[in-house]
Amino acid sequence: MALLEGLLQAPGSFTLLVAVLLLLLVWLYSSGVSNPEKGKEPPGPRPLPILGNLLMLDLKRPYMTLCELSKKYGSVFTVYFGPKKVVVLTGYKTVKQALVNHAEEFGERDITPLFHDLNKGHGILFANGESWKEMRRFALINMRDFGMGKRGSEEKILEETQRLIEVFEKFEGEPFDTTQPVNYAVSNIISAIVYGNRFDYDDPKFKAMVKRANENIQLTGSPSVQLYNMFPWLKPWVKNLKQMLKNSEVHVKEMKRIINGLQETLNPQELRGFVDSFLVRKQSAEESGQKESLFHEKNLICCVTNLFAAGTDTSGTTLRWALLLMAKYPHVQDRVHEEIDRVIGGRQPAVGDRKSLPYTDAVIHEIQRVANIVPLSLPHTTSCDAYFQDFFIKKGTAVIPLLTSVLRDESEWEQPYMFHPEHFLDDQGQFVKRDAFLAFSAGRRACLGEGLARMELFLFFAALLQRFRYTPPPGVSEDELDLTPAVGLTLNPSPHKLCAVRRS
Repeated sequence: MALLEGLLQAPGSFTLLVAVLLLLLVWLYSSGVSNPEKGKEPPGPRPLPILGNLLMLDLKRPYMTLCELSKKYGSVFTVYFGPKKVVVLTGYKTVKQALVNHAEEFGERDITPLFHDLNKGHGILFANGESWKEMRRFALINMRDFGMGKRGSEEKILEETQRLIEVFEKFEGEPFDTTQPVNYAVSNIISAIVYGNRFDYDDPKFKAMVKRANENIQLTGSPSVQLYNMFPWLKPWVKNLKQMLKNSEVHVKEMKRIINGLQETLNPQELRGFVDSFLVRKQSAEESGQKESLFHEKNLICCVTNLFAAGTDTSGTTLRWALLLMAKYPHVQDRVHEEIDRVIGGRQPAVGDRKSLPYTDAVIHEIQRVANIVPLSLPHTTSCDAYFQDFFIKKGTAVIPLLTSVLRDESEWEQPYMFHPEHFLDDQGQFVKRDAFLAFSAGRRACLGEGLARMELFLFFAALLQRFRYTPPPGVSEDELDLTPAVGLTLNPSPHKLCAVRRS
């Protein structure tokens, strides 16, 4: 409200504000008229003019408000984010049915004003149509070629785990913030695949690059940026948006610098990573005179930015939750230590050990479930008029597959709100897959780095638990460790410090 009051006080703004609000009111009325011939639309709370259901939404924790609304309106309901109609899908059965069984209808990405500003329809995460299909296909093929989910990636991760362990050891058991070292380690994995090389943790350009990427992901989830997505005319007054656009501008310049360096040393016979492969395709298209080629600089920059940000934030955030949860639940940590000591001993953990470490594997999956780091998923939109569970959903309607409602579905999990690794264990203590484990989403827009992320989480977690015991800082009890997530597009742990005590 303070933001709106500031607008009203600005010279000349009142008339403009009234005009815009009236236009939005007309738009809201016309868009809200249902068509009885096509069928009933999903129910939902009655929206106010212009504001929609904004006053009942907790913009810091919108996923919690949506979960509460689902209890009243069902697993498919409508909510208005300002003037924008959004259909929310909740619960495992509904989300899977939409994303998998109705993949074509629900497979497009909803491009909000923010993501349009940052990507202009290019790249992988926030694009549609032929460009998205080609970029995703190219990324999948080439990232696999450069080691994603294969032996090559395992070697990169094992090398990086040793670097991270060395950093942890420097604190000699004293409290420290795990954020930067964990993010640097994880970022180096995607950097090695995308660029063909890792960076030193002390490299100022690398540190700044990781900081900008993480900051933008967190600012994306801030209330002011969410208000901008609802009311784009607020753009001149949204400070967080200005910071994001500034970060993006600097980030693009740095990407171009790195890419130009790779271009100068490019050898088509010895490709080093994703960028090299893209540059070869770009060059080939230019030489053959393909004027409409999708392999151009804007797509390259956006693809690299998407891969770098997603590859750093999600796995890094999950690992930080993992260490925090081990300190919070020492009895679980004890069992992980016992299993690793018994099965692996003192040698370095390897991917092949996963099947022999069922409890450790179960703990990692439960960490992902409880951490719930992408509660809203990324917004989808309907590619055509859709009929879903007796409801009519108009083409172009924004859709939120509420992943938090899947990972905490009371009909799928025995203790949905507790940290309970036994969710992934059978009566004999062996690991079992759970259908409702959709931490990487599902369908056409499922995380393309899932294989790499799974490998990273297992190898980093096993190595870090093998070497250290994690405890709260002196004078802080396990009960005092706060599991309330910070505000952001992804849910990071709130700021905290831990002790990594070397195990004998």
